[in-house]
Amino acid sequence: MPSQERIRALTATFKALGVDAVFVSDPVDIRYLLQYPAQDAWLLVTLENVYYITDARYIEDVRKNIQGVTAVQFSRSCFEEVFHCCEREKLRSIGLNERHLTVYGYKRLKSFCKNKIKLVSADRAVEFLRMVKDKEELRLMRKSLALDLEAYGVIQRWVRPGVSEREIFHHLEAFIRAKGIAFSFDPIIASGPNSSYPHARVTDRRLRHNEPVLIDLGMDWKGYKSDLTRMFFLGKMPPSFRNNLAIVRDAQHEAFKVIRPGVKAKEVDAAARDHLKKHGLAEKFSHSLGHGVGLEVHEAPRISFSNEVVLAENMVFTVEPGVYFPGEYGIRLEEMVLVTKKGCEVLSVNHDQ
Repeated sequence: MPSQERIRALTATFKALGVDAVFVSDPVDIRYLLQYPAQDAWLLVTLENVYYITDARYIEDVRKNIQGVTAVQFSRSCFEEVFHCCEREKLRSIGLNERHLTVYGYKRLKSFCKNKIKLVSADRAVEFLRMVKDKEELRLMRKSLALDLEAYGVIQRWVRPGVSEREIFHHLEAFIRAKGIAFSFDPIIASGPNSSYPHARVTDRRLRHNEPVLIDLGMDWKGYKSDLTRMFFLGKMPPSFRNNLAIVRDAQHEAFKVIRPGVKAKEVDAAARDHLKKHGLAEKFSHSLGHGVGLEVHEAPRISFSNEVVLAENMVFTVEPGVYFPGEYGIRLEEMVLVTKKGCEVLSVNHDQ
């Protein structure tokens, strides 16, 4: 979708938000709207204009590479320039994303606007637009996922007894250097009891026989992210582990069954959580079922027990049920799914070991 379409989608929300314009302070939101990376920049989006406010370091780059915006250079305060733009446009109210504006920033903007311009909450206005992916976004995300799966194929031979978690990490680093890409987050490589920590740190612990290894890995392709978790087991699985692994996998499949447009995010979480509860494992599931993925590895919609957001076609998110037994092991299976017209497509191929 060209950036002008994204801008129009944002301005179409102004009436419902009760604002004349939106002040965009999150660099990720700016990148989404303009399809160009942003640094030390702010946008003021009005019904008629898009003001790109930055300093002398970036102003020429903006003028050269971004079409359809009015480039504004500030010298003392970006908030002062925002106010001047509002005055030129005769705006009475602007919407703010409270999640990406500091208390200091709010106070500075308020000091310039005073009682002339009303500051209104427009929390996550752009992020909610980002929930539904267009064709180009989906193409980039499929490529990111392909690289993720390729990385798992490369490191699979290194997941063996005697190799340390950190050595596996170094092999992954070599992979991304060779591909000229980046991780979408710091990988999780957790062996044995370390796998009982949902967000374990990579350590020097060496993998051993007859224990699990949990690897959570994501790639960044041209700004778009992937996020997959795979389980390996080095040796013969004990019956209890095999049973719990099957329960977690079935919980994931129960979630897949209910995903479709019109379903609330909390219903997807409940499908997996109820299956774990049926088998006495709900208390071992300590996090939400999933999260949106796109320009950020964690974005809306959050697939949690309380989220009332209604799913729509072309949303992309993870489905990652897990159970954790402190001091023993953890199991988590994570796939990325695309909401389709009638259900969902599992974008990632299941390579669980």
